Amino acid sequence: MLAVHLENRRVTLKRKPRPRRREGFALLRLLAGGICNTDLELLRGYYGFRGTPGHEFTAEVVEADNRALIGQRVVGEINLACGRCDWCRRDLGRHCPSRTVLGIVRHPGAFSEFFTLPERNLHILPPEIPTEHGVFVEPLAAACEILEQVAIPRSARVAVLGDGKLGLLAAQVLQVHGAEVHLYGRHPQKLALARGLGIETHRTERRPRAAYDWVVEATGAPEGLVQAVTMVRPRGAVVLKSTTHRAVRMDTAPVVVNEVTLVGSRCGRFQPALELLRSGAVRVDRMIADRFPLTRARQAFARAAAPGVLKVLLIAGEAR
Repeated sequence: MLAVHLENRRVTLKRKPRPRRREGFALLRLLAGGICNTDLELLRGYYGFRGTPGHEFTAEVVEADNRALIGQRVVGEINLACGRCDWCRRDLGRHCPSRTVLGIVRHPGAFSEFFTLPERNLHILPPEIPTEHGVFVEPLAAACEILEQVAIPRSARVAVLGDGKLGLLAAQVLQVHGAEVHLYGRHPQKLALARGLGIETHRTERRPRAAYDWVVEATGAPEGLVQAVTMVRPRGAVVLKSTTHRAVRMDTAPVVVNEVTLVGSRCGRFQPALELLRSGAVRVDRMIADRFPLTRARQAFARAAAPGVLKVLLIAGEAR
């Protein structure tokens, strides 16, 4: 089979044996995969990564212990937990200390013709959701996690800093929740897309100081945290979404003096995200910037890294 390979800041294609599934795992055939900011950071050296990336996907089940799964379109949670530790018993396997992570930590990712995941990680994609939209379930679940971690009242004013893929998803989730969302970004086309969804937008360089009780940082850049802290009011909360290869350098005195709460936020539950896509409450169609076959992965990564580009898809099967 063909698989994308990242090493030494280069994107190549390799021929590898089709993976053998273990008991309790499903063999999956990639239909569509989405390149996200974490994949780009892995290419730049995040986690010292070397191997096959990809954790946003829609796939078809080829083999499984559960025969009812075979032939189904599925999406999948990316953390492979032990299922036995205290975190797993609390249904927080994404914090399992012995976990591996699809396409990030010690488990080959989805950017290959075939890959494996535990059957318990899989969710059947409802027929109302197009295959290409399925790649948004994982990042949309991460956006939904904000409301699981922080009690934001309906009608509250919330700033989302960053007009990229995750920022646009977070803004929509908060809008559906009932918040008054102000999205700050640098790209006119992205901001226009948000305005078309009824979201108030502002240029990042005009961001106010100490104006919001809640700020969601989704810039994908190290300086984003510093910017978010300047925007939050005393005793407010900053939800930090960005993971970057470069270190964050900041003066922590404003965090201490203003008693700001910093909330790290990562993966979320898939069910709320699936319902938001199924119902059409969150729109992702205009967020797809381009599509490439798996054989053109190098060009796809270059396109995804270009300024102002939203979601770039890798297509390995016939999308439907």
